[in-house]
Amino acid sequence: MKKKIGIILCAVLVVVAAVAAIADELGGSGEKDAGQAEGTQEEEASGNMDAETKSGLTKEQQKIQTQIEAVYNVEDQQAIADRLDDEKKSQEYTFDNMLIEYNPFGTNTQSLYVYFNTDEAVSISYNIHVDDEEIDDFRRDVWQENTYTTEHEFQVIGLIPDMENTITFFMTREDGSTDTKEIVYEMGSLLGTEEVVLDSEFQKDTQELEDGLYVVLGNDSDALVFMYYYDNQGVLRGEIPIIGYRSHSLLFDENSVYFSISETKLAQMNRLGQVTNVYDLGNYKLHHDYVFDDNGNMLILGTDTTQDSVEDIVLRLDVESGAVTEVLDLGDLFGDFKEECQKNSDGELDWMHINTIQWMGNGSVLLSSRETSSIIKIDSLYDGPSVSYIIGDQSVWEGTEYENLVFTRQGDFTIQGGQHTITYVEDPGLAEGQYYLYMFNNNIGISETRPDFDWSALGLTESSAEDGDTSYYYKYLVDENAGTFSLEDSFEVPYSGYVSSAQDLGGNTVIDSGIPGIFAEYDKDHELIAQYTMDTEKFIYRVYKYDFQGFYFQ
Repeated sequence: MKKKIGIILCAVLVVVAAVAAIADELGGSGEKDAGQAEGTQEEEASGNMDAETKSGLTKEQQKIQTQIEAVYNVEDQQAIADRLDDEKKSQEYTFDNMLIEYNPFGTNTQSLYVYFNTDEAVSISYNIHVDDEEIDDFRRDVWQENTYTTEHEFQVIGLIPDMENTITFFMTREDGSTDTKEIVYEMGSLLGTEEVVLDSEFQKDTQELEDGLYVVLGNDSDALVFMYYYDNQGVLRGEIPIIGYRSHSLLFDENSVYFSISETKLAQMNRLGQVTNVYDLGNYKLHHDYVFDDNGNMLILGTDTTQDSVEDIVLRLDVESGAVTEVLDLGDLFGDFKEECQKNSDGELDWMHINTIQWMGNGSVLLSSRETSSIIKIDSLYDGPSVSYIIGDQSVWEGTEYENLVFTRQGDFTIQGGQHTITYVEDPGLAEGQYYLYMFNNNIGISETRPDFDWSALGLTESSAEDGDTSYYYKYLVDENAGTFSLEDSFEVPYSGYVSSAQDLGGNTVIDSGIPGIFAEYDKDHELIAQYTMDTEKFIYRVYKYDFQGFYFQ
């Protein structure tokens, strides 16, 4: 029998007034106001400001922004978790009498919290259906510590806003027999103005797409800011509010996911959506990227706000203690080069513009420098950092003390220009000292801090954020023993002078061309399977696809 539920579905309705107000606000409709602006180099560098310095919000948006900031209060989050624990103990919740609450932690507008017990050990799945021919059903197997268990606590994600969602729960025993329960939940509106169904183009069967959700990281806006989850049909399945700026990627450990929530803060969140830690970087601002080292410390690209230069620092965050340590200032390694650079049109000395960090192990990292169109390996990061080598064009470093550190290019191809999201790939089929390195090659030649350098002489003739012909997926074979790099694979993708991302996933490749607001998935032969287009105020910073197995899903 169908049961219609509101904010909370349970036998006994218990809601703390303040929490209910937040839940109502974070699930209700808001005034929608979006403008259009061009993406520029300065916008990529500066991004959004944190909430406390935002301007131009409507009164309704200001109200929602205050609620979003409250979400990232760890003490309040724990109070919500304690209330849920009390409610779980207040009566017996079963498959026929579940404790269901709408988005109690305020971290996903399209989610429900669910808790119940069963007499038998079972696995749990759910399916979300709405009466809309454009929107396919969304079915997932719930993550549980043991596949079959008697206590079930999880988050349902993927609700469709402003519609009745028919949610069918499947309880499956080890012998394969299954019971079902169906409820109907009428969700309110989104907080943001994003499309629920993207403009999508499918060139091949969607079965050829890899499993997972496309996570849009930085649909940059001067208004409210979110991460978005889109499924393979281009349907919105998650709206995650953050304080400001953008999230750059998701990092997972055994029980949590980590992501940036402003220019100076990162959050740790558990599977239920509870924010369990917020990390403050103090006088540093983060930008572009972060990654775990082998000990679970987070390495973060940063800016020291007390210095005259930007985007040239690497920080180490101890996620257990919250301690923040500066481990690298590129000005210490490239001091002479830095002195020759000048401030850009934004008045900043953005002389390196590091936009990706990759951990290689043994204290070594790879850094992608957009301003020099170079990739730099740093050794002994924690104990006397030094430059090991550079992957780029010799002429960029000619006449400097670093020119002998540039690897030799093998083959006839145009060097990468303004690249983003370099990814280090070890391969057991390669010889020791060799690895693959792939990236989004923006194919742009510009450097405001070295305005006299002639990038067109390198074949990099584009200098516009949006008015170019082609960007590329590039994959290099790097041989550290021989000191060489060669182009092993490449294909054309929609042009984006700045931002953007590339991700190899299974046999496919996910590409975000950020300036035009396009992301797509290609097969192993580089043929387009599906392409999605978003309305953007500025640009999409990155799109990565995550299957969320071991986190939300089994």
